Amino acid sequence: MTEHAFAEYVRTLGRGKRARRSLSREEARDAMEMILDGKVEEVQLGAFLMLLRVKEETPEELAGFLDACRKRCDDSLADFPAVQLDWPSYAGKKKHHPWYLLATVLLADQGIRTLLHGGPAHTPNRVYTDELLPALGLKVASSVDQAAEHLEEQGLAYLPIEQFCAPLSYLLTLRFYLGLRSPINTLARSLNPARAPLSMQSVFHPAYIALHQGAAELCGDRDLLLFKGEGGELEIRPDARTSITGIRHGEALEGAVLDNLMPRHAPPGSPNAEALKQVWRGETKDEYGENAVIQTVAVALWGLDRAENLEDAQTRAAELWASRDRSRL
Repeated sequence: MTEHAFAEYVRTLGRGKRARRSLSREEARDAMEMILDGKVEEVQLGAFLMLLRVKEETPEELAGFLDACRKRCDDSLADFPAVQLDWPSYAGKKKHHPWYLLATVLLADQGIRTLLHGGPAHTPNRVYTDELLPALGLKVASSVDQAAEHLEEQGLAYLPIEQFCAPLSYLLTLRFYLGLRSPINTLARSLNPARAPLSMQSVFHPAYIALHQGAAELCGDRDLLLFKGEGGELEIRPDARTSITGIRHGEALEGAVLDNLMPRHAPPGSPNAEALKQVWRGETKDEYGENAVIQTVAVALWGLDRAENLEDAQTRAAELWASRDRSRL
């Protein structure tokens, strides 16, 4: 019986303590291409992902995975309209309202075309972007062509990962069976499928920031802003000090900080879109939510060179919020 071709990658990661090692970038690319092509058995897939999880993936491994997946993204989105901002949204919300969605609308109203992308629900008791957008009167695409139409109509579009790199959609659902996140969660956030000039990425754990940044540098990405967002989504917490790192114009970014604007805030505990509409329309006030929107928009404006520095970006974002079209939602 001939050994399966994928067995070598599992063996490399799972050998004894002294013999095991991380994959090279080329090995990681080849392994991911086999996974994307459906050439890996289920038992191998589970072992591979969990061995990486326990070992902790390296920037080289993540870069190799990106090499394989971005080819699929390029093919799927070859004729997609240009966007300015990449907005991965895979974490979902558990305690706070999804204020980041108002940030994307405010940016879209300034002509900043944004592609949001996310995966299937994979963690219990969380509410995901594709569930929330329709409640705001915004559309969720069921195809790449439809996303292009939504981008023209709304200034933003949400495209499920199954539409541009379908195998990753299934891999994200394996959390139900494995009980743990896998490197696929990190990979999906890093895709930037439409090759937007600026990508913003949020992480649950600050330790993953170096992984995201290291892989992006290896892949030649020039503008990437990383921060610990609320619940893992791209949303600045106004009640916490937020460090922003990443890559800015091809150089490593350090020392950018947004100070907290208010004391620690108790979350409502049940995220919903109705609260967002009421605040957007000015029917009710929410200090935490409005500042979350303003701070999040400020980071995007700065990253896109719409402001000279973060302080100016915050001022500009506050002006945009005050003058928003309240009939939009």
